[in-house]
Amino acid sequence: MSPPSSQITAWRNNVTTKTADQHPSSAYRAYVLFILVVVYTFNFIDRQIIGILKEPIKEDLGLTDSQLGLMGGVPFALFYATLGIPIAWLADRTNRTWIMTAALTIWSGMTAVCGLATSFVGLLLARMGVGAGEAGGVAPAYSLIADYFPPEKRARALAIYAFGIPIGSAIGIVLGGVLLDIVGWRTAFITVGLLGVVIAPIFLLTVREPVRGGYDKQGQATKAAGFFEVFSYVSKKPSFWTMSVGAASSSMMGYGLIYWLPSYYYRSFGDALPEFFSWMPDFLVPDNPSPLLYASYFYGAILLVGGMIGVWAGGAIADAFGKKHKGAYALIPSIAFALTVPFFLAGVLSKSLLVVFIAFLFIQSLSLVWLGPITAAFQHIVPANMRATASAIFLLINNLIGIAVGTQVIGTLSDVLKDQYGDESLRYSLLCGTVFYAIAAILLYISSKRLKKDWVN
Repeated sequence: MSPPSSQITAWRNNVTTKTADQHPSSAYRAYVLFILVVVYTFNFIDRQIIGILKEPIKEDLGLTDSQLGLMGGVPFALFYATLGIPIAWLADRTNRTWIMTAALTIWSGMTAVCGLATSFVGLLLARMGVGAGEAGGVAPAYSLIADYFPPEKRARALAIYAFGIPIGSAIGIVLGGVLLDIVGWRTAFITVGLLGVVIAPIFLLTVREPVRGGYDKQGQATKAAGFFEVFSYVSKKPSFWTMSVGAASSSMMGYGLIYWLPSYYYRSFGDALPEFFSWMPDFLVPDNPSPLLYASYFYGAILLVGGMIGVWAGGAIADAFGKKHKGAYALIPSIAFALTVPFFLAGVLSKSLLVVFIAFLFIQSLSLVWLGPITAAFQHIVPANMRATASAIFLLINNLIGIAVGTQVIGTLSDVLKDQYGDESLRYSLLCGTVFYAIAAILLYISSKRLKKDWVN
């Protein structure tokens, strides 16, 4: 039995240190960060579960790779990125916990609706609904974390928050694969969607709205700024543009890989995957498992292990070096992206599953190093009253390019190359990733030269 809301509210208030500036206690900050990670995890479970379910969806609904790419690309990105702007504007003025609760409820509910779709158009509309809900989940969270943690701890806090990406992506892929084998893709959507709806009231009742700018320099503006005022402010900072476009270039492949790699492992290594997992205990493998289940285990392990290492390393290293050198927040991700290129070539071109696993483990780790440092840097190049809106502008650029272009380009290239390479066409369409990671490395290196000048707090 859950405690009544009055008891939860009392606990929530009592675990806060009653200092003059109302800074929360370390215990309560840790709880808030934990529940934010949980919500972000559900964000990526609902977003990425389609990565493992799309092969049976393709068969049941008679879709092409181009249609699958569209379903995970432009329509989703348009709603997710553009709605983030007005929602962030609202978050700079009103209660951010209410906004995130509503967003969680909407995107989870629309995920469940995906299980009811009977056509490409119906499923596309449901995925657009997921994107509309998720638009309210990230920028307000960035702003909350910046107000719960002092400047010297923000990169690590944001890196921990970013754990939701590898954890949620891994759970979405693995849980989707398991549910697919047991109950089918429709029930898989419905199950994970309803789980998110259950979390929403817990988040609302236990997370309080912090003081805006409470940890920042005295005298900074606290009245929320308008969208055009924020855009005018950030557009004059070169580091804003180089970090935004650099992160977007990496996201083209980041989102593209999460969406397409399960299909790549299934199509190119379907026969070899069961042997690769021959050591697995029987209780983890249902009767007559499909190769897609093994593909979900294979990629889920890469996402979880590689992603957790990369996200944490990026935040910890950036906070360690960023105290003296602000440019480190962009330089460290730049180096990481440059290092992905040889691993990417090895992972895509190799016919050995072991080589593929090791290569993509490094790729996953190195490609997520940027999350903590870059999102922390964005909180520092604007005043406290602009953070949610500035984050939303960054996310608009990042997601319109990253989500909209990445999944669509890979899917379309796969269809173009199908006559020449057959089921291996997806392997060769993935090779475009080396170009985008190289572009990200160059742009973030340029950012590292500008950050010190653009830093506000």
